[in-house]
Amino acid sequence: MDQQQISTTDQIALAKEYFRKVDSGDPNLLDMFTDDTEIFFPKFGIARGKAEIVPFLVGLGSAVTSFDHPEARMTFTSSDNRVVVEGAESGMLASGVPFPGDARSSGLFCNVFEFRGRLISRLHIYADPDLAGQQPALFTWN
Repeated sequence: MDQQQISTTDQIALAKEYFRKVDSGDPNLLDMFTDDTEIFFPKFGIARGKAEIVPFLVGLGSAVTSFDHPEARMTFTSSDNRVVVEGAESGMLASGVPFPGDARSSGLFCNVFEFRGRLISRLHIYADPDLAGQQPALFTWN
């Protein structure tokens, strides 16, 4: 496993590759992660290690049939081994409902990547898990 620090440019390129793999449904996505990686996703929680990540990917893949993360809408900020990506996503739920669904579910996200060499060792995803805005009752103050 490559443990050497890589350049910021390479880290950003790997983050972009991650989004391309997600959008294309690439079955080799898991190969981008260290064996002891950590992933966070709202309402899912934290998964540690590839064995715990698989149920997350399977669950997400059964709920969402397609994702689109346009690179033109991404902003990258980096420091040391960390890259933060702010952007927008859209796609289709397995039910056939497109997302984002309304103004409240705008499709904005923020992903925080940490790298160990050329692999992702930590990925925290901050996004509205109600992708299509189908649960407005959760936000009674709005």
